[in-house]
Amino acid sequence: QVQLLESGGGLVQAGASLRLSCVASGRSFSAYPMGWFRQAPGQEREFVAAMPWTGRSAYGDSVKGRFTISRDNAKNTVYLQMNSLRPEDTAVYYCAAERVRFSTTVKVTPAEYDSWGQGTQVTVSA
Repeated sequence: QVQLLESGGGLVQAGASLRLSCVASGRSFSAYPMGWFRQAPGQEREFVAAMPWTGRSAYGDSVKGRFTISRDNAKNTVYLQMNSLRPEDTAVYYCAAERVRFSTTVKVTPAEYDSWGQGTQVTVSA
């Protein structure tokens, strides 16, 4: 497994932007696809974005066009740029590393990921 630590969450107003960061340590970061999920109180963990080892990234329907996932392998870091935030984006955001190296297909279910960060809270006020 890889150890993951998220940061960058906070309280913002609707329409604002935030950039979440997730620093990885442990196994070879660059070989593993990464994803972002979120979970609001009383709801299931929801797919937000994922970046395969190579190929096109994918996004949940509710964030398409507003959020962008990226990674810097030299810094062992994956990012989630969130623009035009809405109150319904309020949740704890988790980054995750997929269990399979060099995967070229996007995984959207939490079960496909075996390493998780502790989460960072994002709160968007109306």
